[in-house]
Amino acid sequence: MMIEIEGLSKSFGRFDAVHDLSLSVPEGSAFALVGANGAGKTTTIKTLMNIIEPGRGRARVMGVDSRRLGPADYARIGYVSENQELPERLTVAQFLAYLRPFYPTWDPELERALLAQAQLPPDRRIRDLSHGMRAKLALVSALAFRPRLLVLDEPFSGLDPLVRDEFMEVLLGQAGDVTLLISSHELAEIEGVATHIGFIDRGRLLFQESMEDLSARVREVHVVLEGDAAPPAAAPPEWLDLKAAGSVVSFVDTRFDEARLRAQVAAVLGPVRRMDVRPVELRSIFTTIARSLRKEAA
Repeated sequence: MMIEIEGLSKSFGRFDAVHDLSLSVPEGSAFALVGANGAGKTTTIKTLMNIIEPGRGRARVMGVDSRRLGPADYARIGYVSENQELPERLTVAQFLAYLRPFYPTWDPELERALLAQAQLPPDRRIRDLSHGMRAKLALVSALAFRPRLLVLDEPFSGLDPLVRDEFMEVLLGQAGDVTLLISSHELAEIEGVATHIGFIDRGRLLFQESMEDLSARVREVHVVLEGDAAPPAAAPPEWLDLKAAGSVVSFVDTRFDEARLRAQVAAVLGPVRRMDVRPVELRSIFTTIARSLRKEAA
């Protein structure tokens, strides 16, 4: 595993930012840590990067305890944060020239290719760059030394749609050559790049799994009955967001298997005129599961 977190907790005063969090990021994966603002994503990432120390639990990055990461380890990690500070008086070219000596694996040809792809003017001072161009420069500086691990903390914050697309084009151009950990509340942006996903809500991990498995097991179901519909008194626990209107019962099935679903529908709802089953977007999966777990905790 590229990253292993076990029982991680971190509090700030009485506020539990992260609580008993455990997750694993496979090497070579693109792991998306998703959740609403304030869910604990940034605290988790700052702990991994040894910017803050965990209160309890432990984290290992590239096999090294996160509290003992040293210069040789950081030379293999690219890190871009939401509010990353850059030296405003330097030009783009001067900034990259300053960074090169710190990274033995820096690739000048890759640097030039990334600059061209990101459409960054080398002679322009950083203070004169737009927010979007600064974000792309931070990404270029994190990719040019071919890191083993690339960590992006809310990289799309404040970017307009065009710049987001350009940012993703640069990122996707390097996909497969680096393990990616990306935190975001912009679920639509990471759906096309992530191979694995972890949902975090109020400091707790709801679940983690591969995108392939998640997409296969979650379906939106609409059942048209022969008569008027009413929410069943005892529905299967995997049926979430259960609703009834007219002759239609709808829900999200989080353990989809077609044969089992048909048997459950027949047993629970009775005679069926028609049943429609549809894939569910990532955003809807998160909101449905998060609402369900919050109801259980209430």
